[in-house]
Amino acid sequence: MMEPLRFAVGIEDTFVPRLDEYELTQHYRFWREDLDLAAETGATMIRWGIPWYRVEPAPGVFDWAWLDQVVSHMDGLGLECVVDLMHYGTPRWLSFLDDEYPTRVAAYAAAVASRYRDRWRRWTPLNEPVINAIYCGETGVWPPHRTGQEGFTALAVALAEGICRTQRAIAEVQPEATFVHVDAGFRYAGDEFPLPLPELLERRFAVLDLVTGSAAPHAWLRSHGAPAARLEWFAENAVQPDIVGVNYYPAFTTISYADGVAQPVEAGTDGLEDLLRTYHQRYGRPLFVTETSRNGTVDERLAWLRDSVALIHRLRAEGMPVVGYTWWPLFALFDWLCRDSDEPLDRWLLQMGLADLERDAEGVLRRVRTPLVEAFREAAEAAGR
Repeated sequence: MMEPLRFAVGIEDTFVPRLDEYELTQHYRFWREDLDLAAETGATMIRWGIPWYRVEPAPGVFDWAWLDQVVSHMDGLGLECVVDLMHYGTPRWLSFLDDEYPTRVAAYAAAVASRYRDRWRRWTPLNEPVINAIYCGETGVWPPHRTGQEGFTALAVALAEGICRTQRAIAEVQPEATFVHVDAGFRYAGDEFPLPLPELLERRFAVLDLVTGSAAPHAWLRSHGAPAARLEWFAENAVQPDIVGVNYYPAFTTISYADGVAQPVEAGTDGLEDLLRTYHQRYGRPLFVTETSRNGTVDERLAWLRDSVALIHRLRAEGMPVVGYTWWPLFALFDWLCRDSDEPLDRWLLQMGLADLERDAEGVLRRVRTPLVEAFREAAEAAGR
């Protein structure tokens, strides 16, 4: 019998140098109210991330004070957390390409799991590793600022090893742990691509394939500088996710290229269905829609909520094991482009949430509930009947 469909919300938690979404959205100030709002939506689960750079400001030195409060409040609300151990960035004292990165991230994960093993049991070792490899290794936007396919490859292999070691470290501390590996969905349209289309279509699975012990990405990674011995390590040390998380946004997950410039393409529920079928066929694991929403008016967001939830119910009726649906973000977020912009910060505010953010005269970002809160609650309650 298929698991019940769980409804979740998430709070945008990108942490890279000069970009901390918790700081930008004032979540550090309003975290209690934000978690109360999450419970108000009817969600029984929340995807929420730890700011690693704050919790471990120096190697092996941990500051749990704020995190202890958050975990206790979350627990009191009955929200089950899918813990986002790392959302893109490392602390400043560590680089993804440092030799010790895989063991350092595993030690951090084990420390968190040891402290909260009685309250947290669902873990995402690393959110969207291919996005991480692109921004850190291919385009060089984020540290360590590598570029090209060789840079992408170096990051992909390091991240994959970190994921394997993280999962094994947590499982030693908490054998009953559940692992949700979260991938960014990538789809392509048109007839112009920066790489041959078959390479692009396979590259999007490079990290998860390495983590799970598939040999599929090895030839491509070797051709772009990955040492054979490093790749062979995964055959002996692979891990398996309990659930595969798929992130999808109808307005920008699908990409076309014109004169080498990427442009988002609207793909609606067809794109989400395509990705879910693709991941189910490739990995044969239960699926969780771990991020979805759209930027736009309340009516546009309501329409996406209605249409995407209806799709999930249809796919479940057909036998596809989709076990969760996450609206991400719970409230608005700031576009990552604000990091390198001199324009006013609020120019980059994206109203994608169940609640909007509106800045008052004192600079406080007020959480303004929209009709999406009640609509999401109704969908969650209907699924639980």
